[in-house]
Amino acid sequence: MNQAGEIRPGGRTARTRAAVLAAVIEELTDHGWDQLSVETVAQRAGVHKTTVYRRWRDKNTLVAEALKAAAENRIQMPDTGDVAEDLRELARIVRVLLTSREGAATTRALAGHSHDTDGVGQVLPVLWAARMAQAEPIVTRAVARGELPAGTSPDDLMKHLTAPLFHRLLVTAEPLTQASADQAAAAALAAARAGVFVPPGDG
Repeated sequence: MNQAGEIRPGGRTARTRAAVLAAVIEELTDHGWDQLSVETVAQRAGVHKTTVYRRWRDKNTLVAEALKAAAENRIQMPDTGDVAEDLRELARIVRVLLTSREGAATTRALAGHSHDTDGVGQVLPVLWAARMAQAEPIVTRAVARGELPAGTSPDDLMKHLTAPLFHRLLVTAEPLTQASADQAAAAALAAARAGVFVPPGDG
């Protein structure tokens, strides 16, 4: 028998949490940050707003947890045996995510509220660290194969691979095409091979 307060996997509490967090992403996608509220999320999730407030103290905290949960759906990182192909496939994966309605909406929510002192603003470092933990083996394997210089920073390489794609989405509103993803991967790879991402003293 479960102890008092224990959340059973698949139990009512877990189902309610999943429904609420899914409703947050759906509200962000359909209506954006400004129109999202605890009340609209509760209505979409089919629960009373007091149920939501009992677990999440405000909108920021609610959205932060929903974005974190969505990001935990791990990207299947490529492992082709060739760093050029790995980076090209990864850039294409990022492009597909950013061009989806859900991906674009959540990315804009994060970008627009990245400087919040709590809630959403605190999620960004956690999300990036999780993504880096997934992507780091691509660089580690490439260094071991002699495809990249020793000491290449996975963090710097991934920032420069993804930055052009985020720039198109958030700044210039240019189409995010497969060609633009391939170009971003090629540019990041060229810089990495030239040692640009080797910190001083590590080369």
